[in-house]
Parts: sequence; C-alpha cells; structure tokens
Amino acid sequence: MSADPTVRREIPDATVARLPEYLRTLSRLAEEGVLSVSSEELAAAVGVRSAQLRKDLSHLGSYGVRGVGYEVETLALEISRALGLTEDWPVAIVGMGNLGHALASYSGFVTKGFRIVALFDDDPALRGEVVQGIAISPFGHLPRRYAEDPIAIGVIATPAAAAQTVCDALVDVGVRSILNFAPAVLSVPDGVDVRRVDLSTELQILAFHAQQKALAQGALDSLDPIAATQGLAGATGSGPVVAT
Repeated sequence: MSADPTVRREIPDATVARLPEYLRTLSRLAEEGVLSVSSEELAAAVGVRSAQLRKDLSHLGSYGVRGVGYEVETLALEISRALGLTEDWPVAIVGMGNLGHALASYSGFVTKGFRIVALFDDDPALRGEVVQGIAISPFGHLPRRYAEDPIAIGVIATPAAAAQTVCDALVDVGVRSILNFAPAVLSVPDGVDVRRVDLSTELQILAFHAQQKALAQGALDSLDPIAATQGLAGATGSGPVVAT
C-alpha cells in the first residue's frame, strides 16, 4: 500500500495543500462505514481530477490496489503521518478577543493532533479568565511558558498593529511555525513558516463571485428572445427571418 516513509520524495507544496481535503473526506467515509474507495470516487468527493489525486498520493508512496482502490482507514492514517498529525503539537494563541476565544474553544484541535497549551492577552479584564481549562496570561509570560513546554505553533489573533511585534516575540523564543489571522503581512527570518488566514479577503472574493452570478442572472432575466432576434436581424441588414 505504501512505501517506507524514510525514502519518500519531497512532497510539493501544492500537494500538501490538498492532503487535508483528502483526509477530511476519508474521515467522513470512515464514519459512514466505507472500507475502500476508488481514486475516481475520492477525487469526485474532493473536487479534483482523479489523475491529480493519484499523482498526489504517489508522493506518499501510495498507489492503491488495482480493481479495489484505496483502503479508507489505511490511507487516512498514511496522510495523517505525512502531515505530521500523529504527533502532539503544542499550540499557543495570542489575542483573546472573539476570534481567539472561538479558536481556543474549538474541540477539533484535540482530534487533529493539536494541543492548546497557552493563551495570551494583555487586556487586564481578561487576565486569569479560563478557557477550556487554560488561564489567559499576559504576553510577557511567553518566555517562561515556552521554557516549561516548548510551543510548536503560534496563532496570532491580534489586531493588525500588534501582529508583527507578537510575531517577533514568538520567533525570539523559538517558535518556528505561525498561523496569522491578523490582516497584516508578517516579516520573518528564514526557517520560520507563516500561514496567513485573511477572512476579509476570502469574503471579498466570495462577494466578487456572488456579484458576477447576480449580473449574469440579471442579464438572462432581462433578455427578450423576440427583441433579441429582431435586433440581430436589424444589425445584419438581412431583415426578419422567415421560415420557408
């Protein structure tokens, strides 16, 4: 089913971006009691071409079984290993506004291999508040907290103005992976990975597509077939079309 992980080739970034979608679909299939799935079925469920899916999974050393497809649970475990989700990743959230509270309360982190170990905010009104069993601490406690339990991933949920300062402090203590929800572009040294989640940008993109659909629908609704035919005839100078 799969090759030795130690001899796998480097996985392209585009493939890595699709692996979570494959894993999410496989997890749903497993919950439904599905034991095996073909590349065509899995690709259709995810929304990619089957050839693309097979190419992506080949980077994991997985080719499935001809005539049978992929074993759902085995492939899910294989992708989890490739993504590092079989490990325990300590996560700290900085910025405990509405978004920070929502992220800290998300139960899916636990089942996906992530463990919230620290919550930070400098708002005195939040100091000592407990969210999911973790007390909110001043951000100045970061070095001490990191020394107690090294943080693998830092999540920034602060206003844009504070994001770079928070990022610098996370990098200084040793955090090398950062998820940024602040509407700001962060500058980091080599060796530090940053993923940006800009909710406003995503909403703007959706608004654009919604507008395009509305304009297209409006054009169709206003189209008079008879007038359109007469207009076309006048434009070509051929007169009305008469059936013979």
